[in-house]
Amino acid sequence: MIPQLLRYEDFGVLLLRLMVGVIFITSGWNHVRDPEARSKSIGMSKGFTIFLGTAEIAGSLGVMFGVLQQFAALGLITVMLGAIQKKIAVWHTGFWGKNGYGWHYDLMIVAMNIAIAVTDGGRYVLMR
Repeated sequence: MIPQLLRYEDFGVLLLRLMVGVIFITSGWNHVRDPEARSKSIGMSKGFTIFLGTAEIAGSLGVMFGVLQQFAALGLITVMLGAIQKKIAVWHTGFWGKNGYGWHYDLMIVAMNIAIAVTDGGRYVLMR
């Protein structure tokens, strides 16, 4: 262990939160911007696609700004578990998938959100 790095723990969690936020805000925006096309690509209704996009945007803002970040992270975990279920049970996608589009990416984002939830977002948050 390198104990000197521990002083940067909260900064590391902040960077993790920002990365998760960027991933979900862009995904959510794609859902909301063109729900018709996006709903066809994910195999969901247009209304659910709009709901999903809105939830992703709201969760990403909560995680990035540190506002109810534990609830936001848990909500984003739920979204990703739904994506994993769809990839495994419906699309029969393997862990690595074809051309790198497996559910390994989704599982990694679940782990990132678990880290955010259990650390309560670190020190640099707006509201707990």
